Amino acid sequence: AVVSTQSTGGYFDTNGIIRDVMQNHLLQILCLVAMERPVSVDASDIRDEKVKVLKFIKPIELDDVVLGQYVGNPTGPTDDSKLGYKDDPGVPNDSKTATFACAKLNIDNDRWAGVPFIMKCGKAMNERKAEIRVQFKDTPSDIFGSKCQRNELVIRVQPDEAVYCKMNVKSPGMSFEAEESELNLTYHERFQDIDLPDAYERLILDFILGTQTNFVRTDELAEAWRIFTPLLHKLDAGSKDPVDYQYGSRGVAAADQFIKESGFKFSGTYKWNAGKK
Repeated sequence: AVVSTQSTGGYFDTNGIIRDVMQNHLLQILCLVAMERPVSVDASDIRDEKVKVLKFIKPIELDDVVLGQYVGNPTGPTDDSKLGYKDDPGVPNDSKTATFACAKLNIDNDRWAGVPFIMKCGKAMNERKAEIRVQFKDTPSDIFGSKCQRNELVIRVQPDEAVYCKMNVKSPGMSFEAEESELNLTYHERFQDIDLPDAYERLILDFILGTQTNFVRTDELAEAWRIFTPLLHKLDAGSKDPVDYQYGSRGVAAADQFIKESGFKFSGTYKWNAGKK
């Protein structure tokens, strides 16, 4: 998220980014991505499959997470961007609360064994977005001289809801070079006459209608805390300090290496442009 914690630091400091975002919101998204097809679209059947996913995940270890805390950017474009997390009056000067976290989880079932699931979230970063990114492996042989980047399926949750497949295509014209492009389904372009409700509007309507699909069940909540509680206890005891990262950056630099070692390749050569022809 681009948004900082200024004026809410007192609340945030007692929770941190893992409790605030990762343990609940991101873990919910992970379950929806990894779960098997439910018997039906009934809320109980969907939540049964989500719980099954969580049961295959072992508790996160300290080595499976990278933590950060943002500092001010002296050349930032706004007054807020020049302030660090500890500049908030409600935050102690010696706070070790993480405002950025990158964690690796493994789902030890037949479908997902050996596939790392990376969850990353943070405050005061360069972009505000929530997305699912499925990166495919390299092709065994590349006739373009290893110049092709990996294909990716991206589900953009917010803002600008979309589903697109990033792929390599031949450049137009007479050249025989490859370049990155996409097959794009941007919701506000494809469904122009439909009002797309935001997340909380959907939840409020579900509550009124008594639909429980998007709400967490007790056993699901217990499994989620089983995965994160040992790690949180260690962090609360000071077992791992967050690393500084600058307001408006991509987060902790070490997280890029951590993700790379997990098998993900970030090229930085492609940027999706929503709504641009």
